[in-house]
Amino acid sequence: MAHWLVKSEPDAFSWDQMVANGTEPWTGVRNAQAANNLKAMKKGDLAFFYHSNIGKEIVGVVRVAREAYPDPSDTTGRWVCVDMQAVSSVPKPVTLADVKADAKLEGIALARLSRLSVAPISDEHWKHITKLGGWKR
Repeated sequence: MAHWLVKSEPDAFSWDQMVANGTEPWTGVRNAQAANNLKAMKKGDLAFFYHSNIGKEIVGVVRVAREAYPDPSDTTGRWVCVDMQAVSSVPKPVTLADVKADAKLEGIALARLSRLSVAPISDEHWKHITKLGGWKR
């Protein structure tokens, strides 16, 4: 199983909306690297749900419920989406400041590639962030 981080601006689509919807197409990704990451996702993979711009913190965990398929919000036919299913809130949100200050998270895409909306998370980083956030599977 691979691990990921997906970003959403909470004023556009928040963790509370994700939880209320249960399962949601992860549409609107228009960056080639992020789209390639969506294409690499497998059903059952887990991802951190990160509030970008407002809050700047990991607030939840989602699971890939459906692998990449054509994004219905894209009229060009070029982009893909996946379906994400809410799993659980993170008991203690992990902020971007927490991530940047933690030597064990050095090199993580969240800090290095701030504009990338879908990024892989190493197993080592996943375990450390879940510990920081108090999340248990």
